[in-house]
Amino acid sequence: MKHTGEFPIIGVNTFLSSSGSPTVLPREVIRATEEEKQYQIAMKKRLQEAYGDKQEDLLRNLQLAAINNRNMFEELMEVCKYSSLGQVTYSLFEVGGQYRRNM
Repeated sequence: MKHTGEFPIIGVNTFLSSSGSPTVLPREVIRATEEEKQYQIAMKKRLQEAYGDKQEDLLRNLQLAAINNRNMFEELMEVCKYSSLGQVTYSLFEVGGQYRRNM
């Protein structure tokens, strides 16, 4: 589905080892080309235009699950079909704050 555009992919960084394996810790980060970057920006905009109303409800359901200390897995699985990672993390930051490691 990701190759047809039916399931939008957001994100463009790829990590490769010298042998091309994505499962080894990277020594090199391959940056997106300007064309890839613009494609991802356009896809994110299309995602928000297509599912804007649905996103609001799903993100709110996720927030309510977090606030009420419910298992969030099901909510996360559903909201991630229609929202970007940034939208999901921002909605969680709104109700729970941002994790900060003790120094």
